[in-house]
Amino acid sequence: MSRLLFLLAVIVVVFLLLRAYRRKAPRQQDAAAEAEAEEMVRCAKCGVHLPKSESILAGGNFYCSDAHRREHTSK
Repeated sequence: MSRLLFLLAVIVVVFLLLRAYRRKAPRQQDAAAEAEAEEMVRCAKCGVHLPKSESILAGGNFYCSDAHRREHTSK
């Protein structure tokens, strides 16, 4: 009888450890995804949103392409 209780206790401890590990794993992935997120900006000409690194900055405004920059600044 004592062996059965010991075995049951070991199974419960292993189950609790696995459950705690699974709860922590997604949080680490979420933190990595947040670290990779980039600021989005809006094109002053057409209004499309794009990553800041892919935009063109001119006159304090962001543009999605050089053509939109030229069209908007010529007005």
